Amino acid sequence: MAGKKVLITGMSGLIGSALRKRLESRYELSALNRGPVAGVPCHRADISDLEAILPAFEGRDMVVHLAAIAKVDATIEEVMTHNIVGTYNVFEASRRAGVKRVVFASSGATVANIERDMPYKALVSGEAGQEPAEWDMLTHESPVRPRGLYGCSKVWGEALARHFVDTFGMSIICLRIGAVPAADRPTQPRMFSAWCSQRDVVDLLERCMEAPESLKFDIFFGVSNNRLSYRDMAHPRQVLGFTAQDSADDYR
Repeated sequence: MAGKKVLITGMSGLIGSALRKRLESRYELSALNRGPVAGVPCHRADISDLEAILPAFEGRDMVVHLAAIAKVDATIEEVMTHNIVGTYNVFEASRRAGVKRVVFASSGATVANIERDMPYKALVSGEAGQEPAEWDMLTHESPVRPRGLYGCSKVWGEALARHFVDTFGMSIICLRIGAVPAADRPTQPRMFSAWCSQRDVVDLLERCMEAPESLKFDIFFGVSNNRLSYRDMAHPRQVLGFTAQDSADDYR
């Protein structure tokens, strides 16, 4: 994919900034952002306005869709505007422009309410002596159990991706990103299960970008090599060749 033209929505965010650093020497990058992004061509518009964002997609080979309201306590108004309508608009603009692949930043929040139940509750509690002896891993085929309206909106995005792939023949790959804090290390007990380093998340995103054209749709979890993780990373290893370089356990 070297030299391909890649549009990143939400490039000014934490993950967008990290991804830019990894890609900018090998791809022709542009940004779709509400605010300016210095050093790359940036189309300034809100993803909730389809007509306003269309020019950003012209001539792009690929789109990495990171822009979203990314908080568990997001209101219905916030998720409707940015995560529901906005995600539809990004997929639709990609379709109209003939974009070959979209990588959609989904979230571990699609399943995170499993942490209300044992043994997953114990995995994320951080309480000494509460770690279970064993637990079943959640895979990309496990039932969703979204946390908050934010998690629900990401379930919608994955379903919408499946629709666009089946109806229009696009390729859309969904990455359920774990906890990626600015400190780039676990900052609370739950992250010893759900943490994903910035290095690992951008590696995963690029591997989704570079996956064979024959991969039209898939869902992958994105966490680092954490001993207490309950999210299956065998699938991205088998399909994408991904092996995490970092582990939350290094910070204990």
